[in-house]
Amino acid sequence: MGARRGKRRRSEANAPGNVLFVDYDNCLTRSDCYVVGEDVVPSEPGVVLFEYAGILEQLLEPYSDVRMVLSTDWVQTFGFERARDALPLASLRARVIGTTYPADDTSALQFPTLTRGEQVLRYVAKHRLKSWLALDDRRDGFESCMLNLIHCQRGVGLGDRDVQRMLRERLYATFYVQDWR
Repeated sequence: MGARRGKRRRSEANAPGNVLFVDYDNCLTRSDCYVVGEDVVPSEPGVVLFEYAGILEQLLEPYSDVRMVLSTDWVQTFGFERARDALPLASLRARVIGTTYPADDTSALQFPTLTRGEQVLRYVAKHRLKSWLALDDRRDGFESCMLNLIHCQRGVGLGDRDVQRMLRERLYATFYVQDWR
């Protein structure tokens, strides 16, 4: 009979696939955003772009091995680098390792027809991720993996304390607590 392992922090060497998929609109900003000329502007007056980036930074701080994959439409509109570089905090930009958008793939033509969940699950399958979460305001396509989704309400985003609590709990359960073996 093998020994059971207790709860301990997963090391970077043992868990290179710890990923948080991040959408921007209605998550890190509490509204949709639109392109006006060369600029991106929130759809609601008084809303600040990426107003909840600091909250995400604080929640991720204990999890240095968690990387971010952008699942935002910003990538399709602006390209990966500009979408990544739009994040106002260097600590968040440094975590970004990719995007769900297949810019160099023939499936890029089909991509806009996929639900958000299908986009994420394709990335999960392609990269054989075992530990992942998604922060998104869309639920479509996540039906088979709702425990991996931290759903943000439109017009509220990560400013919702219940969503913050849920993200904190799911980060801990997914990326900190070892499975009993």
